[in-house]
Amino acid sequence: MRSRLALAVSGQVCELREVVLRDKPQAMLDASAKGTVPVLIDVGGQVLDESLDIMLWALERNDPEGWLTPEQGTVDLMLALIAEFDRDFKYHLDRYKYPDRYPGDDAEFHRTEGARYLERLNTQLSKTPYLFGHRAALADMAIAPFVRQFAIADSEWFGTQPWPFLQTWLETWLNSDLYDRIMQKYPQWIPRSAGVKMEWDGP
Repeated sequence: MRSRLALAVSGQVCELREVVLRDKPQAMLDASAKGTVPVLIDVGGQVLDESLDIMLWALERNDPEGWLTPEQGTVDLMLALIAEFDRDFKYHLDRYKYPDRYPGDDAEFHRTEGARYLERLNTQLSKTPYLFGHRAALADMAIAPFVRQFAIADSEWFGTQPWPFLQTWLETWLNSDLYDRIMQKYPQWIPRSAGVKMEWDGP
């Protein structure tokens, strides 16, 4: 999801190959043995198989909304916050959202631990509408998809938490035109066929 956000906002023309992870095409595995999505292959043959790397790749080529130049703070501060969520928050998110995959873990414990990170975001968002100022930047777009997953794991519970600034921030993103564009569904790619040419309609 976050790779598509950056590709869309930066207007990168690309060929989309939608894959189903239970039916991974060999071409995908040949490109990246990790067997996870997303995978980007640029025109020079460089392979990127981490979503944050793809975001940076796209934004370094075109950043019309200034996601790499936050109104407050620095890129390094944003990357540090993203790294914490990628590493620590996602650990708890996975064990909360997918308890069947982690039978030895207590989902409620991981919800409580994950909530500590969201409380911090809510505090940060009480000062400005976005994490690093009055407009969206890289940190917002890299972290929002994880917060969305946490919220939909139990939307009723999430809605009752005392996080008004975080909830408003998330709803603003979920109701944005950019979110609508990147959430469009596409048919599964068939090997040796053409993918879907993506020509994003501006930021």
